[in-house]
Amino acid sequence: MKSESMVVSSPIGNLRITSEEDFLAKVEFVTDKESNSGNKILQETAEQLRQYFAGSRQTFDLPVKLNGTPFQEAVWAALLEIPFGSTCTYKDIADKIDNPKAVRAIGQANKANKLPIIIPCHRVIGKNRTLTGYAGKQVDKKEVLLQVEKIIL
Repeated sequence: MKSESMVVSSPIGNLRITSEEDFLAKVEFVTDKESNSGNKILQETAEQLRQYFAGSRQTFDLPVKLNGTPFQEAVWAALLEIPFGSTCTYKDIADKIDNPKAVRAIGQANKANKLPIIIPCHRVIGKNRTLTGYAGKQVDKKEVLLQVEKIIL
């Protein structure tokens, strides 16, 4: 399995994007310096991320590779249905996947999401409309992403 990565800058810090074969496989927050790649998927991902942060893109159109349990993949599919500029609660996601008692497990599935921003786990908030953990407790990044989408809590 051929894997390649590059680092792009964003308003929430540098992001390492990684492809596996012809799919986007991972987006990570890093402190590495920007780098480039001739990989078509990585170039397209970088461009779509720039458009998203500039406010000209609301959805991503990228081939992605998901590696999760059936439960995690159900959660991630539900996240993809949250419209740009909208939020929902962990309970809402649990209800959407017909597992109403899985609220904490939804949080763990979000934490396991290897494609933050692309699979918008930042749109999931606490039941009292507060920001809760994001990408290793980096709530400030979640706040910026919500601001990009003009979401005011």
